[in-house]
Amino acid sequence: MRIMLDTNVLISGFAFHSQSLMEMMCWIGEAHQLVLSTYVISELKEVIVRKAPGLQNALDAFLLHLPYELCYTPERIPDNLPFEIRDPDDIAVLYSAIIAEADVLITGDKDFAEIKIEKPEILTPSEFMAKYHQ
Repeated sequence: MRIMLDTNVLISGFAFHSQSLMEMMCWIGEAHQLVLSTYVISELKEVIVRKAPGLQNALDAFLLHLPYELCYTPERIPDNLPFEIRDPDDIAVLYSAIIAEADVLITGDKDFAEIKIEKPEILTPSEFMAKYHQ
């Protein structure tokens, strides 16, 4: 499966040292194809610079050693998308998952819970692990 992570999942795993999220990311890297978008990586770096600037070098090392496929998020996103979402910043996340042909988008953002879309399947980290990690 092709699995994309949202920024909030990466922040929780990396900056807050969530053991369960780090284990999930490792398992995804071993058993599936992890996909990260340029938008998510950029947003992740911005949050780290703003909230924990001392972690910038550690973040670079983390991203260097994390096995993932990079998906480019276009600067211009079409207006006629097959979904609506409250937060305009989340459009780039979901659009990136769609064009990367992700099977699953893992996010802790509650705005995604209301989206009705066939692919990618949108799950929280705990929903993903309960459904796919047996």
